Amino acid sequence: MTSAPDDPTIVQLETQLQHFDAAVRAAALDELLSLARQGRLTFPPETEAANMHCHTFFSFNAYGHSPTSLAWLGRKLGIPLMGIVDFDVLDGVDEFLNACDQVEIRGSAGIETRVYIPEFATREINSPGEPGICYHMGIGFTTSAVPASAAGILDDLRQRADRRNRDMVQRVNAYLDPVTIDYERDVLPLTPAGNPTERHLVVAYIRAAERQYDDPAPFWANRLDTPVDQVANMLADSPKFQNFVRGKLMKKGGAGYVQPDAGSFPLVAPFHELITACGALPCAAWLDGTSPGERAIEELLELLMRQGVVALNIIPDRNWNIADPAARQVKVQHLYRIVALAQELALPLNVGTEMNSFGQKLVDDFGAPELSPVRQTFLDGAYFIYGHTALQRAAGLGHQSAWAASYLPERAQRNRFYTQVGRLLPPGKATSLGLTDQLTPGDILAKLNQ
Repeated sequence: MTSAPDDPTIVQLETQLQHFDAAVRAAALDELLSLARQGRLTFPPETEAANMHCHTFFSFNAYGHSPTSLAWLGRKLGIPLMGIVDFDVLDGVDEFLNACDQVEIRGSAGIETRVYIPEFATREINSPGEPGICYHMGIGFTTSAVPASAAGILDDLRQRADRRNRDMVQRVNAYLDPVTIDYERDVLPLTPAGNPTERHLVVAYIRAAERQYDDPAPFWANRLDTPVDQVANMLADSPKFQNFVRGKLMKKGGAGYVQPDAGSFPLVAPFHELITACGALPCAAWLDGTSPGERAIEELLELLMRQGVVALNIIPDRNWNIADPAARQVKVQHLYRIVALAQELALPLNVGTEMNSFGQKLVDDFGAPELSPVRQTFLDGAYFIYGHTALQRAAGLGHQSAWAASYLPERAQRNRFYTQVGRLLPPGKATSLGLTDQLTPGDILAKLNQ
């Protein structure tokens, strides 16, 4: 965006994009777009980049972004493809896709949770220190509304998360007493729709300590078993201190942590049932290739593909942007191997930065030399998921539809079609094409090429 970055009107409106009131967010976006039409702000040209994995404040975004704010961010930075992914909820889907239409960027929306995979019960996968537990995703949703047949599955995800949070608060309250928090009073108001995460709990505890003590450093030094001068230095860096508290209290070995077991999270099958009922795409998630489970990645992906997985998520930055040269070389080679395997298995890639931890980038550095061999595959995956989203949203002709299965039975063929659609179809224009299931894939591409 080339307007003055300190223009108070624009700064105020961008702040309102993060308001918990959806009406305030919508009005702010309308006003920003009005300013653009008046020429008071202009946008940069599109770059060859994408961020298809951004958490919103409906789970946790480290920068406070709402779905509308993320769509605006994409437009003002010239990022043509953006996607949201939230833990355990679909609350932001409609808002984000509608905002993408308004700002004219290509959007997608998804959900992330943890599942239990009994076949890997003794092997750590992509959830550190938790054998059998696996972060897993669905992408390509077109609405926050869920068919009645699957509504109970989505409710179960939210309820499980709520129980985990409340149980953790009980344990941490007991450990930190006299610094305690009340879930309804101190945690839920930090969220727009009652879906807090561990990171919200951390914020609530830090604020509670500030209320209890004029100088909370000695308290935290005692409870976190850390020298007081080190704590004092971290307190001056809020993001760093929040991550430190979370690691000490809520991760393995901390007072709030309980080792998950077979009953802690759902199995893959019901989660896939929810995803496919919504016309969306089950998506595996890869960490970095170093765990026992990910060293058996062929076995894992074969298992998950039999259960319906059709795409693979990667967070590129953690696999190349590493200070230690030796560690970077190992991780980069793992990255290249998983991308090659995904291509072999015809699994389009969903890539992004997450934005749910302080310090994560707003978009990957697609110009980095380490990403050069895989950059095009990343972009193809982004256009693929947008192509699916646009056709499913406009006419129910997405990747999982009976129409697609009839006309495009081969996985690679189907992937190529939706990638082509994603490249050819301008954002927000699918409904104007008169799409029906009487058209062939060739008919649709011909329309787009016109």
